[in-house]
Amino acid sequence: MTIPAPRQIRVLVFGASLRDTSLNKRLAGLAATVAAQRGALVDLADMREFDTPSYDADTQERDGIPAGAHRFRDKLVAADGFVIASPEYNASMPGMLKNLIDWTSRFAPQPFTGVHGLLMSASPSMSGGNRGLWALRVPLEHLGAVLQPDMFSLAQAHEAFDAGGRIADPALRARFGDTIAAFLDLTEAATHYPCAKTAWVEFLGERTSGETERVEVG
Repeated sequence: MTIPAPRQIRVLVFGASLRDTSLNKRLAGLAATVAAQRGALVDLADMREFDTPSYDADTQERDGIPAGAHRFRDKLVAADGFVIASPEYNASMPGMLKNLIDWTSRFAPQPFTGVHGLLMSASPSMSGGNRGLWALRVPLEHLGAVLQPDMFSLAQAHEAFDAGGRIADPALRARFGDTIAAFLDLTEAATHYPCAKTAWVEFLGERTSGETERVEVG
């Protein structure tokens, strides 16, 4: 039996940090390289592209959704999946990333719905920024993103890269590659070989209206 060749998928990758020398930008760049080597079409973005003011419903009503959120939405809907390498700020996600998610959630239809995502982090700490990823899962999954169960956190990241920009430890390097490969496989299957369509709505007993219904079927 002939096994069909994998079909290409489009993946948005970015590090959720503004700092030029960010460890998470380095990890995002490495993820983009590995994903491309495995056949994905990669859009490596910079967090500065998605700059947005603090969310304010009055600002939205007066000026509309800002350009940074439009750019993120456009890249998100053009992709089959996304990879975010996010630093940990005080055991949670960076405020600018949450702010971007909040602005982007105001689009209709909901751009996160059904999009596959992989979360990773890098930190000098022994936890590798992992606590922030658990906080990040909450709004993304609430908005309908399909997040990979496995996450990748690189501990002591300031010492973890070799001169070529790879993860120096062979075992960690292999795990990193396997994590990305599993994400690409599942995203490819969901994109090109869907077997079921499902809708998930968080229902807390409120009356359904345009103001309360934030999850839409894609």
